[in-house]
Amino acid sequence: MSKITQSKSYKVLMDGLWNDHPVCSMILGICSSLAITNKLENAIVMGLGVTFCLVCTAVFISAMRNFIPSHARMIVYMIVIASFVIIVDRFIKAYYPDISEAIGPYIGLIITNCILMGRAEAFAIKNGIFYSVLDGIGYGLGYTYTLVVFSVIRESFGFGSILGMRVMPQNWTNWVVMVMAPGAFFVLSLYLWIYKTLRSVRVERKSVVNKGHDLLLRSKK
Repeated sequence: MSKITQSKSYKVLMDGLWNDHPVCSMILGICSSLAITNKLENAIVMGLGVTFCLVCTAVFISAMRNFIPSHARMIVYMIVIASFVIIVDRFIKAYYPDISEAIGPYIGLIITNCILMGRAEAFAIKNGIFYSVLDGIGYGLGYTYTLVVFSVIRESFGFGSILGMRVMPQNWTNWVVMVMAPGAFFVLSLYLWIYKTLRSVRVERKSVVNKGHDLLLRSKK
């Protein structure tokens, strides 16, 4: 187990899922996190769409990194990302027209999502395909589960249901503010506070363990 946690693959995957979480740690993808999370189905589709674009972009940029001129890399990033976003947009319009009507403009805005451009520039252009795909999966899933948590909270309190199924008592009074912009900011603030607290506790525990390990080594000397 320790070998797995110390491997580069594990570290690359966990960076996106937790250590450098795109929304909570890097504060990226905030606009879509706030705009489309009033319903769970919208959050799932948006999360999977961004994950698909992240992984496909990582494969393409990583495979072509030795042939992309450094002065033109940003243009190449935009062309590659836009191509996969168009694929996602057409797929959702064809198979999920209701969701496309609800979040259509935000699907197109995946092109400007800083998570995709950031991972292409910070990781895919410098690493091989395998690790770039892991990086894309980690950051995509990290973004997706955050949207899912947001939408579960907002939809259940705002509409009293999740995915159309009633989860609140019949006498529940919907908190309409939760499906509006103020509710989105409230959930985001609460989520960031919990994330920062858990992360600081983890860092403190790791520091205590390292100090204990150093003292043990000194005592043996």
